[in-house]
Amino acid sequence: MIRTIVESAFQTGYLSVESEGLLHQVVATKCYQSEDLPALAALYNAVRAGKIKREASSSNKLMELCPTM
Repeated sequence: MIRTIVESAFQTGYLSVESEGLLHQVVATKCYQSEDLPALAALYNAVRAGKIKREASSSNKLMELCPTM
């Protein structure tokens, strides 16, 4: 699921509130595969670099997912 959400964000240039919430849920419940982590890191870096805009700009959920990056 993480990779699908990340692919969508890269295609549209936006990360929706719903998608960000789903990412947070998946990571919090540890329902992901190790192959998902590079995709999540790429999304995090793209958001930080301004390549992908977050719909939930006032929320820090994405930043909480990857605090060490």
